[in-house]
Amino acid sequence: NYAIAVNSWTSGLICAVGAIDTKPGDEIIVSTWTMCASATAILHWMAVPVFADIDNETFNINLKTIKRCYTKRTKAIIVPDIMGQSAQIDEIMNFAKKKKIFVISDSAQAIGIKYKNKYAGTLAHIGGYSFNYHKPINCGEGGMLVTNSKKFALKMYLIRNHGEAVVKKMGFKDIKNIIGYNFRMGEIEASIALTQMKKLNSIIKYRQTLAKILNKELTKLPFLEIPKKLKKSGHLYYYYALKYTNKRIPKKKIVNELNKRKVPVEMNYTNLHLLPMFQKKIAYGKYPWHQSIYKGSVSYKKGICINAENMNEKEYIGLHMYKYNYKKMHMNNVVRNFKIVWKKFFNYTS
Repeated sequence: NYAIAVNSWTSGLICAVGAIDTKPGDEIIVSTWTMCASATAILHWMAVPVFADIDNETFNINLKTIKRCYTKRTKAIIVPDIMGQSAQIDEIMNFAKKKKIFVISDSAQAIGIKYKNKYAGTLAHIGGYSFNYHKPINCGEGGMLVTNSKKFALKMYLIRNHGEAVVKKMGFKDIKNIIGYNFRMGEIEASIALTQMKKLNSIIKYRQTLAKILNKELTKLPFLEIPKKLKKSGHLYYYYALKYTNKRIPKKKIVNELNKRKVPVEMNYTNLHLLPMFQKKIAYGKYPWHQSIYKGSVSYKKGICINAENMNEKEYIGLHMYKYNYKKMHMNNVVRNFKIVWKKFFNYTS
């Protein structure tokens, strides 16, 4: 029912976390396998990120990984729809309802994709999208928040627009977390984004067509698993995320060889819990972890998100499908070079 434009999805996440009345010392569960803003938006409100591991097939967090992280201090869950596919949001929402906590859907990588015939980002209490330059549609920089809650919408409007001048005039009494900012989207960016929106479906369909070329051919290669697609979710293949399963030849050798052949695959995504900020537990000085108001104890030690760590170190190989203006000939070239590399290392013959 409500859509709030912002100047970036990072700004949108800050607005969303503030709108649910997050307090210092609250815990918010988030995936370790996502962009850092999903976690730093939590720190912005002096709350504590608790990192959940990923599902070994879809790269998304799921209910099993969330339950391990839940405590009586949990305020919310930030659920990234990673690689272009929705997380199993219905199961997560049912759990959140029982525990009386909130869900924020970070659908930056899954705009336009449906989950059980509803758009990713619209099934949580608050959702949103990125219009960054390498997203399916972009206006250079920008984002959009969506919600069905009038209360949340109003608070997000205020947080994105300084918050101070309009509160008295509106008679708005809930002033928690209303110290706001200039997070407004500019008119030029809005105009570009509106035009881009008209192209969204065709952009997604074309990238799906390119992914089908890879699916058809790369599934034939041993020690390589193509992206897993859930039956109840669409997939826009924001990243074409492969799993490399050979234990004998290190992934690094494979990726280096592909890169030498001008195939721009990456061998790492992210493990947020291993970043220096979280290893040292330093954000605002030593806050929020070492303030008296936080009664919990959270660990960011290596091993807490073993699936994500193993994926980064040994298995994940990714091709960013929206970073470049790929054509079918480029996908055919990717396939050809994968086969050459597989022949070199594994004696593969098609």
